[in-house]
Amino acid sequence: MKQGNLNIRCTEDYAVLYWNKPAAAPAGAEYTVSLNGEVIGRTDKTHFTIEGLSYGSAFRVDIVSGSYCVGTATLQFGHEKRRIDITEAPYFCRGDGSILNTDNLQRAINDCGADDILYVPAGNFLTGALRLHSDLEIYLAKGAVLQGTTNLHDYAPRIPSRFEGTEMRCYSSLLNAGDLNSKTGANCRNIILRGKGTICGGGQELARKIIEDERARIKSFLDDNEELVKSCENHDTIPGRVRPRLINLSNCENVWISGLTLKNAPSWNVHMIYCNDIQTNHCRFVSEGVWNGDGWDPDSSTHCTLFASEFSTGDDAVAIKSGKNPEGNEINRPCAHIKVFDCRSECGHGICIGSEMSGGVEDVQIWDCDLAESLSGIEIKATPKRGGYVRGVTVRDCTAPRVMLHSVSYNDDGEPAAQPPKFSHCFFERLTLTGEMLDHDRTRHEVAPIEISGFEKAGFETEDIVFKDITIQKPSVTLPLALCRGVTLANIACVQD
Repeated sequence: MKQGNLNIRCTEDYAVLYWNKPAAAPAGAEYTVSLNGEVIGRTDKTHFTIEGLSYGSAFRVDIVSGSYCVGTATLQFGHEKRRIDITEAPYFCRGDGSILNTDNLQRAINDCGADDILYVPAGNFLTGALRLHSDLEIYLAKGAVLQGTTNLHDYAPRIPSRFEGTEMRCYSSLLNAGDLNSKTGANCRNIILRGKGTICGGGQELARKIIEDERARIKSFLDDNEELVKSCENHDTIPGRVRPRLINLSNCENVWISGLTLKNAPSWNVHMIYCNDIQTNHCRFVSEGVWNGDGWDPDSSTHCTLFASEFSTGDDAVAIKSGKNPEGNEINRPCAHIKVFDCRSECGHGICIGSEMSGGVEDVQIWDCDLAESLSGIEIKATPKRGGYVRGVTVRDCTAPRVMLHSVSYNDDGEPAAQPPKFSHCFFERLTLTGEMLDHDRTRHEVAPIEISGFEKAGFETEDIVFKDITIQKPSVTLPLALCRGVTLANIACVQD
């Protein structure tokens, strides 16, 4: 729910508020939160959680920073929901980590209505793929684990999905919602996944089993297309595209994921395709050691918000996508109105836009993120074949090894678009760039803190890029700039860390 400049998510007895960082707000700005005219807290974050409120109550909330009113809203809490415990009759799910609970869990999910909460108590509940539906709330208690198996047959059937920018049939993910359709809007709505528990996939073990099975299945194709295989990232790229995610959202709207640990998908952890209004907050993403272990991937989706979350990933913490040439150009569904703030990376690549961005990416806002412990920092990337665009990216008050807007060579299959991609209108303000990346083996290497390059065709240079009030933690650096125009460097400081 959005009221003016405030966004609100409410459960039965607590609310999460969040708001855009005002353009004039300095780094470390403080916000005062009042409830019914009484101050209840102060924060230097652009979000606030109000707990312990009574069912069915209404409250006025005000957010103020100095003399500036950020926003005013009315909080309306709903009624108490009926709790459905998966361990009780008629479901009798076992949390011993050995009994397969897929069928009983699915029955409990199917029986959970709009006025119910599916309650997962402490325990290790082994399961295969599960199917979610509209108007569903699932709560995982502290110590509760939905543990995906490592048996590839537990993720049948394959379902329409999209991986690395191409629509295809992939194995079902651990949690699945919605039906993929690039030509329509939402067909699944109003899902809440929250609590203090963990959703854990089959990880790299499941990934390897699927890759080897798929490699055997498509052996003739791979043998007949040696040059295509050589052009890919590695020999696992093509057979690896059928791997499932941890949570797969297709054509979904109004989904809230809050408070959970999300870990060890066999590929990406949370993937939203052709979705709208997806919020993720106060989550921990763990997939270090998993190939393609992205954390949070909005794909041709709109109004997706991520905040107050931590990442220890085997690939991108965040990857913003919109399809791959030529299919992404033809479908032409941009990824737009994406917000990422108050997030921290412990390892992995950082926040990336692309490389699959053929449908376009615009209006991405990133602020108050600590990406110092990452490889790429903040990266906008594409191959010359992609087409599409990235524009309207704003990054403020973040720490990162580097900022890159550049061409890449990997994952370069597919018929080229008529024109190269276009990177433009990006604004970076009050960043601290370390010039030192953290590699996968946790060694550190010096890197250029700013790297910009566009595409060789005239008119497709990277343009209108602003860096303002940037601190580089090196006494002296070289900034590689190529195929760009309208680049502004204002108040750049190179200082010894």
